[in-house]
Amino acid sequence: MLKDRLRPVLIDQARTGSLVTYRELADRLGLTPPQTIHRVTQALEALMAEDVGEGRPLLAALCVSRLQQRLPARGFFAAAAALGVFTGDAEGPEARAFHERELQRVLARYPRS
Repeated sequence: MLKDRLRPVLIDQARTGSLVTYRELADRLGLTPPQTIHRVTQALEALMAEDVGEGRPLLAALCVSRLQQRLPARGFFAAAAALGVFTGDAEGPEARAFHERELQRVLARYPRS
């Protein structure tokens, strides 16, 4: 499954201490059209469900939209809300604060190597 290939890629990304775009993830996973970004987002949402279920930080927080000023796309916040870990406006200050918190949790769990 794509999500199983995605987890180690995101853990490696976390250890660099930097963010990655959806397109960069699709390229790194060797995905080809059609629907490459959609497949990445589906896999990210599946990882989010696993991470919430296991009490882990959301690895998906590392993946950001190149259009959203270092924030994930709206689907990240919708999925987090559906999982019960985020409330608020996906474009409001609570979204930025939630993303920053999750990002810090991820970076603390997977320190630079």
